[in-house]
Amino acid sequence: MTKKTVTDKVLCYIVGDGRLLVFRHTDFSYEQVGIQVPAGSIRPGETPEEAALREAREETGFTRFTIVRKLGEALYDISPYRFEIQRRHVFQLELTEPTPERWAGQERHDGQREPTNLECFWIPLEAGHVLQSGQGALLGALDVVQNGR
Repeated sequence: MTKKTVTDKVLCYIVGDGRLLVFRHTDFSYEQVGIQVPAGSIRPGETPEEAALREAREETGFTRFTIVRKLGEALYDISPYRFEIQRRHVFQLELTEPTPERWAGQERHDGQREPTNLECFWIPLEAGHVLQSGQGALLGALDVVQNGR
């Protein structure tokens, strides 16, 4: 049996006007990678908060984010894709600059590999169940959902 490692990740729920900011990889089908929220690894020496802001900026191309609050942590086993259990630090973020309904983005991976082409867009919060790999696990903890907007 393969041993599973535990890795710390961040997940960003960027919310505005009852909508959730999501993206899809344009070089792969929905069946392969689904719809996702900005997320990624916490780098050595980086706090979860710093990682959340960095990932949001890298994956959307926008810069003016603020952390509303940490919603909690969730474990997710991504096997058999990788034999890894992710400890996800989930944050609610606000974007304080205007965005179009849809836009092209590109994550550059610090120049370490080929850029990833993305399409970013907004979906209603109620459609959050479509997120891949358990990314919607803490959507119910959002203030905007609990308070009925």
